[in-house]
Amino acid sequence: MKKYIAEFIGTCVLVTLGCGTAMLVGCDAANGGGYILTALAFGLVIVGMAYCVGNISGCHINPAVSLAVLISGGMDVKDFIGYIVAQCLGAFAGSGILAAIFGSGSVVDKTGGFGANGLGGVNGSVVAGLIVEVVLTFIFVLTILGVTSKKAGHGSFGGLIIGLTLTLVHILGIGLTGTSVNPARSIAPAVFAAINGNGDPLASLWVFIVGPFVGAALAAVVYKFLEKE
Repeated sequence: MKKYIAEFIGTCVLVTLGCGTAMLVGCDAANGGGYILTALAFGLVIVGMAYCVGNISGCHINPAVSLAVLISGGMDVKDFIGYIVAQCLGAFAGSGILAAIFGSGSVVDKTGGFGANGLGGVNGSVVAGLIVEVVLTFIFVLTILGVTSKKAGHGSFGGLIIGLTLTLVHILGIGLTGTSVNPARSIAPAVFAAINGNGDPLASLWVFIVGPFVGAALAAVVYKFLEKE
């Protein structure tokens, strides 16, 4: 149970600080500073949580990462389901915190929808959006599998490497899809945005669920092949 609580806390912090930063500073193309601040927020959360709850749950805080670990043989189906439930609940808790802060009217949500992902940066193209999410998740998860491998020997620097990689994929992905690479991070903001009448984020939500899962599965298969002696 403690590892599920750790995943809940980690995902809650990720959505609160990552999406919250995006909501506060904005992520439009004319505001490059907003890009960097948001990318850093997501990456730094991973760094902090890796050293905070990593020794308890592995700090997946992402259903796609958990899928890759499952495929790699690092967890069983029971824990996989438990992790996903905890991660999604944590994401909803994070979005709830943001709703309490930004819903007061004293702070303007510059994303226009709780930091929900969308296809605006790829002109509404589902295919392009899927490609972006599959590729970015593949890169992110492949890095995680490499860094956490028993053969890696990165020691205490693992969390930093993973956090910097998440920052990197956000720098490219924010202007295209808002960067999901994490179904839980996408589901909760989309639901809150829909409830508040901020467009129709649920219409393209499946892209940000399918894309990360496919990218993570591919990363797991490829890494198993590369690591096999």
